[in-house]
Amino acid sequence: MSAPPRPLLKSLPATSCGPRAAARAALGPAMGEPKGAAEGVTSALRPDVQQGDGRYPVAWLHISAPQSAIPTATSRCLCGWDRSAVGHRKVLALIDDHTAHRTNCPLRTTQEGRAAA
Repeated sequence: MSAPPRPLLKSLPATSCGPRAAARAALGPAMGEPKGAAEGVTSALRPDVQQGDGRYPVAWLHISAPQSAIPTATSRCLCGWDRSAVGHRKVLALIDDHTAHRTNCPLRTTQEGRAAA
């Protein structure tokens, strides 16, 4: 006794025996608006029209003080300064250290200012 044949779940198209070249895509316009986006939608590839004023962040002070919990703080700078503190007194001291570092950081003081001093 043999099992009945299983029905085919999907039909596959017949394939040719030999290789064939892929069909060439139609060439679209070389210039103009990007295709594929809705009319009026700005493309992510457009240049940023906002011009910066030359400033960028150098040092960060992050303080976390949830209610009825121990406060924590981190002070980081691009020059390599990286400090952290846990507890009320240590966080307050780190805030003072961060402020002092901002005035003495080699990335924030210009060479002209050093020569004048």
